Amino acid sequence: MAQLLYSPHTTAEEALLPEVDLTPADPWLLGDTIGSERAAGLDAAISGLRAALGARRVVDVNSTPAGGGVAEMLYRILRYTRGAGVDARWFTIEADPAFFALTKRLHHLLHGQDAAGPSLDAHTAAHYAAVGEANARALLRSVRPGDLVTLHDPQTAGLAPALHRAGVRVVWRSHIGTDAHDEFTDRAWAFLRPFLETVDAFVFSRTQYVPTWLTERHVAVIQPSIDPLSAKNRPLDDDAAAAIVRRMGLRAGRRPRERALYRRGDGSVGVVHREPVSLHSLAPPPAEAPLILQISRWDPLKDMAGVMSSFATDTTSLDGAHLALVGPDVTGVTDDPEGSRVFAGCVELWHRLPPRSRARIHLACLPMADAEENAVMVSALQRQATVIAQKSLAEGFGLTVTEAMWKSRPVVASAVGGIRDQIQHGVHGLLLEDPHDRAAFAAEAGGLLRDDGLAASLGAGARSRALEQFLDDRQLCQQSALYQVLAAA
Repeated sequence: MAQLLYSPHTTAEEALLPEVDLTPADPWLLGDTIGSERAAGLDAAISGLRAALGARRVVDVNSTPAGGGVAEMLYRILRYTRGAGVDARWFTIEADPAFFALTKRLHHLLHGQDAAGPSLDAHTAAHYAAVGEANARALLRSVRPGDLVTLHDPQTAGLAPALHRAGVRVVWRSHIGTDAHDEFTDRAWAFLRPFLETVDAFVFSRTQYVPTWLTERHVAVIQPSIDPLSAKNRPLDDDAAAAIVRRMGLRAGRRPRERALYRRGDGSVGVVHREPVSLHSLAPPPAEAPLILQISRWDPLKDMAGVMSSFATDTTSLDGAHLALVGPDVTGVTDDPEGSRVFAGCVELWHRLPPRSRARIHLACLPMADAEENAVMVSALQRQATVIAQKSLAEGFGLTVTEAMWKSRPVVASAVGGIRDQIQHGVHGLLLEDPHDRAAFAAEAGGLLRDDGLAASLGAGARSRALEQFLDDRQLCQQSALYQVLAAA
């Protein structure tokens, strides 16, 4: 494949966008989980989409094939879409470090947070536009007029003008946002708006995220979802999960010649061979010790350092418990230039802790070379955790919360963004009204460690809520309805 050059002079013949391989999956496989009535509704929705599309394609474009909730969601949704007979394809853009530094700043601004990064001036906008145009020209070698293309998040907005000129139906989907619009969100929208004026429809995860300038435009609210049959969410028995977590060095008691086995998606038996690419731990947590877990990207808005400080400074509520902060290999998420810095900051903080605190806190970066193995490692950790935390300072939706709920785990999470839509406090989990309140986090997590009955009740409520509201059939139905409207326009 020819290298993509970030210049307005790049010709379409010089480049193709990378396409992600998709193995079709029959959406009827969801039937045993969602029941016959929901399965029939899903079949009707996708049949209607097939009829409305005819020979046209459904195409999604984002910035990375791995390393975040958007990439995981696209893989699942598009597999089911293709398995239902729709020509669904997935491409990722290519860009330079300056571009991704800019889009990371836009990411923070859309969350209502200021951040260091490139200034949003005319020079930066010109570079952003040039990258978008080059990627759009490359994409137009693979899409045709009338195809439905969904662009995801700030990294892709610059493709919209060129795609519109070529007769493509364009949707822009934002997975991030904040309920309280302010000078930071205004700054981000002022930068992005010129690139989005020709978009045919917009998708947001919450109504509150929609900016006022879209009042008269076609806007849909579609919340993310999880696949109960994916490697991260399908059943995994306790013994297998425990063996995998021991293999990762996050539980003591590893046995000689013990094998960490799991069932792969194709039905074969897989073995977790890899260990964390980076592990900071004085010794594995004892098998009997309660384990608090937060799994997130190494992003400052996930507040991994804040979780660590909350845990380390508590002297009563969390005594005897261990904390694991786990994220992806920081070299494997190409569109997030902050990951290495955030992880390094957490490691530095860990080294400064008193020995007693450091002995009970563990930092790990999981390998991403095998996506299914990575997913099973995450699943095993979630299933072995006593309490799952998501103390984000801001959150678009929070699929790590959804995953924990599906596994019947008690969750302590910040009452921000889409987490509010998932959890009713005291019914499906516990919410922190102030995500900066470290004492409150320690008290809520410690309360769950001491009250097995409450933890079990919240876990059961969480599982029921995830089943009812946050599985992939719901998102597939909503998406099919939107695409049918656009195909008919």
